[in-house]
Amino acid sequence: MAGVGADGSIGISRNELRASEVAQRVREGRVNGTPPRSTRSVIAILRANALTRFNLLLVGLFGATLAVRASKDTLFIWVVVLNLVVGVAQELRARRTLDRLNVLDTVPVRVRRDGEEQHVPPEEVVEDDIVVVSRGDQVAVDAMVQESVGLEIDESLITGEADPVPKPVGACVLSGSVVIAGSGLLRATAVGDSAYARRLTTEAREFSLAGSELREGTDAILRLVTWVMVPTGVLLLWSQIVANESIASAVQGTVAGLSAMVPEGLVLLTSMALTAGVIRLARRSVLTRELAAIEGLARVDVLCVDKTGTLTEAGMRVVTVEPISAEANDAKIIELALAALCRLDSDPNPTMAAIAAAYPQSPGWVAADVAVFTSERRWSGATFADHGTWLLGAPEALLDTASVARLDLLRRHTERGERVVLLACQPAPLSGAEPAHDLHAVTPIALVCLAEQVKADVAETLAYFARQGVTVKVLSGDNPATVAAVAARAGLVHVGQGVDAATLPTDPVRLAEAVGVHTVIGRVGPEHKRCIVAALQQAGHTVAMTGDGVNDLLALKRADVGIAMGHGSAASRSVAQFVLLDGGFAALPAVVAEGRRVIANIERVAGLFVTKTVYALILALATGVARLPFPLLPRQLSLIGGLSIGIPGFLLALEANAARARTGFVRRVAAISVPAGVIAAASTFAAYADARSDGATLGEARTTATVVLGIVAGCLLALTARPFNRARVAMLAMLAALFAASLALPTSRRYFEFAAPPPTTWATAAVLAVLACAALILGQRVWSMVTARRPAPRAPDTLMLG
Repeated sequence: MAGVGADGSIGISRNELRASEVAQRVREGRVNGTPPRSTRSVIAILRANALTRFNLLLVGLFGATLAVRASKDTLFIWVVVLNLVVGVAQELRARRTLDRLNVLDTVPVRVRRDGEEQHVPPEEVVEDDIVVVSRGDQVAVDAMVQESVGLEIDESLITGEADPVPKPVGACVLSGSVVIAGSGLLRATAVGDSAYARRLTTEAREFSLAGSELREGTDAILRLVTWVMVPTGVLLLWSQIVANESIASAVQGTVAGLSAMVPEGLVLLTSMALTAGVIRLARRSVLTRELAAIEGLARVDVLCVDKTGTLTEAGMRVVTVEPISAEANDAKIIELALAALCRLDSDPNPTMAAIAAAYPQSPGWVAADVAVFTSERRWSGATFADHGTWLLGAPEALLDTASVARLDLLRRHTERGERVVLLACQPAPLSGAEPAHDLHAVTPIALVCLAEQVKADVAETLAYFARQGVTVKVLSGDNPATVAAVAARAGLVHVGQGVDAATLPTDPVRLAEAVGVHTVIGRVGPEHKRCIVAALQQAGHTVAMTGDGVNDLLALKRADVGIAMGHGSAASRSVAQFVLLDGGFAALPAVVAEGRRVIANIERVAGLFVTKTVYALILALATGVARLPFPLLPRQLSLIGGLSIGIPGFLLALEANAARARTGFVRRVAAISVPAGVIAAASTFAAYADARSDGATLGEARTTATVVLGIVAGCLLALTARPFNRARVAMLAMLAALFAASLALPTSRRYFEFAAPPPTTWATAAVLAVLACAALILGQRVWSMVTARRPAPRAPDTLMLG
């Protein structure tokens, strides 16, 4: 091991670069350089949003309509325009979001140049630079270790192995790995495109959609529609050429049928709802890296967050130091040992920082060998020249079980919710790449008791989750009794005594059952967190994980939704879908509620859009078989679609909705929209055919079909909008008034080519509309009875903190 001074600093390498050498390497291109954008260019964004199969289809129909000079029937093209505008704006905003995240994550790299330490951006590191690293740093270049003080690297982001890897002098370190213990000097051996950092950084920040049942379901619907439209379109075009007197009329009928089949509004609605959710979260200082991850939030029933910094303030203070052995009769020696130990790490953890604040004067002890603290080892120590070997850490890690059981003072302090670490000594010095201690040779000297302050907003946040029927469970690396006491002070009920993670089963099924039983689990290490997340996922839970440190990386990546604290490490922010910029636990209810609002509302109105596809398809098939002109003009279908689906769909999609999302999106939408579409198409075509058989003109028959379809679509909208409130009743009344005005006002009648049919036709149409609405209402009641008899989906039973 390399020696350290009294201040814990590493010796300066004599192989540092001079400014002239740095400039030479920059000219030669041996510099890390600015990584390529992880998001698409503006041209690529425009191309991806414009060149979709449905945009091309609708643009083709638009061109055909213009070719026959029927410009009044091109209203449907505005959906394409809105889709393009919203889609492009959404991704451009996402790109700006990621750019801000890049700035947030761009932590300067410490390098040694010209005999002094400098802070430079990662892109300015050159080959052969001497890079200074300490706990929590993410390595920006491939490098070789020049000096090491207990340096341990987490390479899980590269190799997938969770175990920390000691890095002695001469060892290689890959970019993208994270320092989890100790400190050191590294010589950059590979930079820029030749290093792992470029690829890892791009992958970590790449704008990609998380797993989404909503998106997959929508894609499945669109693929099915694509296959159905081809033969239906051929049949419809042939029938319209046969049934109409002119090519223009045939094209109008074909365009009406095909354009109505495209549920383009569903894609637009999804984009707008997700974008609105992202904007609302941004106002609450929540940065969204993946838009589709909002859906994951709606499905979350297990949430993992850390105790320290979440339930409690990040800092601690030393409450008392309790001597526990005859060797501890000299209080001055205890103070000196603690002051020396807390200065071994140049980047101390909160416990060491609190001890350093309590003992600000350095004793001047020189450490010959050092073992810095790691989350796996759970202790630190050093052999000091002329002062022996001193250890500081968790009592369970330094003593055997029997010795720990005899420490009555330990139980007394942990029951009060204090964090307790043990100061001990041993006769043997620390040495070797992996220092160790003999449990039976360690002499306990004193207990150092530290207290945490519970955050003011924790009780209210926990109350919110309690109202949602969520049971809170706390996972922490601290002593279970300490965690339980802190959780009780925070307002958590049914805390119990807590359980040690080491006693939990390793089998995923049994592990999930055990975690469900216990409210507090202590002594949880990084691998424990990952295993708990995986076990809960296998048990059918959707898991969100929050974290702020390198020990959370594995669990953050494994979880369905990763939520990083803004004050945490750059590595944790780089693998999470959401970043809480203010680092507050109080933001989590809003994050979860936003996900539920977006997805529940999209599912609610998705049936309206798919219903339109179903009735348009059936009308096209019926018209093709009967060789009749299509029952509605494109502009008439646009009117009905806008008033019964488009406008109300977007209004309903922005309402508050706390319902938790469930699986089976496509099945539920199909169960509602297919019967509704059949009823709407049957009543509309029946009214249209009756009008034609009674001698009504084509314009009168189409008006009849428009009225019937408008009434049936309005009834379906009213059923979807239940339960009613003032806003929804006002919306329905306004839409009904607009529909009536379009039928009554002379200008709109001329534009939509409405013509009043004979009274007998009106009477038949009224009867068909009433029967269709009755069938819709009956179908809704039957569906409600069927779903009510099914077993309710499992309620969320776990909110993991850990």
